[in-house]
Amino acid sequence: MDLLLDLDTGQGGVADRLYRQLSTAILGGRLHPGERLPPSRDLAAQLQISRASVTLVYERLTAEGYCSARVGAGTFVSTQPVPAAPGRRNAGVAEPAAPAGESASPAYDFRAGVPDAALFPAAAWRRHLTRELDAHLARGARYGDDAGPALLRSGIAHHLGLARSVTVDSEGIVLTAGATQAIDLIARVLLKPGDLVAVEDPGYPPVRATLEAAGVRVITMPVDAEGADPSALPAQTRLIYVTPSHQFPTGVVMSRARRLQLLEWASAHRAIIVEDDYDSEHRFHDRPLEPLHVLDAAGVVAYVGTFSKALAPALRIGYVIPPDGLAPALAAARTIADGGADVVAQGALGRLIDSGEFAAHMRRVRRIYRARHRVLTEQLAGDERLRLMPSSAGLHVCIGLPGRRPGASAQIQSAAAVAGVAIGTLPGYCTDSPREGLVLGFGSIPAEQIPDGIRLLRAAARRTDTGRA
Repeated sequence: MDLLLDLDTGQGGVADRLYRQLSTAILGGRLHPGERLPPSRDLAAQLQISRASVTLVYERLTAEGYCSARVGAGTFVSTQPVPAAPGRRNAGVAEPAAPAGESASPAYDFRAGVPDAALFPAAAWRRHLTRELDAHLARGARYGDDAGPALLRSGIAHHLGLARSVTVDSEGIVLTAGATQAIDLIARVLLKPGDLVAVEDPGYPPVRATLEAAGVRVITMPVDAEGADPSALPAQTRLIYVTPSHQFPTGVVMSRARRLQLLEWASAHRAIIVEDDYDSEHRFHDRPLEPLHVLDAAGVVAYVGTFSKALAPALRIGYVIPPDGLAPALAAARTIADGGADVVAQGALGRLIDSGEFAAHMRRVRRIYRARHRVLTEQLAGDERLRLMPSSAGLHVCIGLPGRRPGASAQIQSAAAVAGVAIGTLPGYCTDSPREGLVLGFGSIPAEQIPDGIRLLRAAARRTDTGRA
């Protein structure tokens, strides 16, 4: 295979530049799914670099899901490569929240954004799915309500009332195919091309990509110790996207003062706030602050949630509680977009909640994730080179790298991948405010594996210590 690669330009070392060239070629379609990469020896000779550098890059691409390695056969592009996030202005490519394609799981899986599939309530889900399918066929297998099955919307309203103090009736909830579709629907209904929208920086790349696909102009808000800061937003900003309960990816909880400031700003400028409460089910200590939706007296908050972290991302079930009067418009847009998506799965989830089994499932997984969170934080406590950022919720933590130069995060990630440790990097989520750091998920790694994984991560960080400022 002949592949033109340019290692003479770009930031970072040879391995970093080769990684960016190959990942961009995969995401851009120059390398096709299933295509075999050149043998490391051949590519090293072609580029006149060390074979070790090529091997390191191949292992990183495999760990991140871009490629899969087959013993005795070589390294191949994954059949479903990780999607790129449009509009990125930093030198790298967007990092996935979860692996894609057919890559094997790493020995120590600290990738963020994925709950433990082994904890999924499979038996209860199959039972409710079968019953819902039978009932759906008995009704003639027709399309459902524009807003989604009433039983599930009612169950969500009850769950949010208990867990998050959110007061809403089922008529105020619109089901979606995950949180990203909720944001897409809000953009379709409330925005017009060219409108100004603000997102957090660092933040979740798919949200930015979704908004840019709607034709709006996306700007960023810096995130500090109190959460996203709206103080410098232009008055023309029409929508603000935030994750106040557990900022993604830093883990910062937005202070009450900052929440009130944000609500006041939005009310004064006639803007909408999209509050993404993406992992509120997983809180391990500290009493959570009220959602923006609860504090909202002016009707400016659209509250978005998902079952991706509570159950499984593959279900693609989320919801939105829009400001008063907007639910019918969002429901109609949803029907136009996808015809209501998988109403059988939505109905099965409604049954799971109604039976009480969802609440029991959450109590069980909370205990397990709390134990993993405790082990991980204990392993990182007091480490000044891998400085743990405060976090009391969710399925990931963020680690600062004080004193490290630009590119250190990617170097540590590459070195860790060689040792079988898969991690994310903070620069992969930054746009205008780059900062070095690591993102470690604990949803997919058993508690007993965490100490060894952190030991190997520390060793990887030491091997790249020449990157200190």
